[in-house]
Amino acid sequence: MDSDLLRAQDSCLLLVDVQEKLVPAVSAPEKLIANCAWLMELASVLGVPLLVSEQYPGGLGPTVAQLRTLAREDAVMEKVHFSCAEAPSCRSRIAAVGRTQIVLAGIEAHVCVLQTALDLLRLGKQVFVVADAVSSRSLLDAEVALGRMRAAGVAVVTREMVLFEWAHRGATAQFRALSARFLK
Repeated sequence: MDSDLLRAQDSCLLLVDVQEKLVPAVSAPEKLIANCAWLMELASVLGVPLLVSEQYPGGLGPTVAQLRTLAREDAVMEKVHFSCAEAPSCRSRIAAVGRTQIVLAGIEAHVCVLQTALDLLRLGKQVFVVADAVSSRSLLDAEVALGRMRAAGVAVVTREMVLFEWAHRGATAQFRALSARFLK
């Protein structure tokens, strides 16, 4: 890869399976939703494409309403594979965005996020997982998943790291606006 830094012009934010029937079971669901919303709003401000996956929405429900309202209807992708990169319709949508860097947030860290991250690496994408915007039912599962992803070559980042790398420069009008909105 050309750089280990995130670049807004190279990135796509992929929100994985933050759905009505899954969210109540994960650790710190309110914080997860707030951090995912923060990332989605940041991506919108900076023009970073957003995709949203839903695992078997007929059984697990749609993306939680607070996040669904932040996504365009055509950003939502249904799947039954755990990995977004294994689901043909999702894989083609990810490819169509044309970005080399995929920033992952969502649930569950040790299932759909992990499998998506590893498969995206295999497809040649540079993958970043936002540690404070993923969760699992068990904290141990989430911690082990982050370690496994890191060992495989996924960059584990925080949402503020995403902001500062996407912003790229301080002392600009854009950065001042981002700071006022996102760094409260």
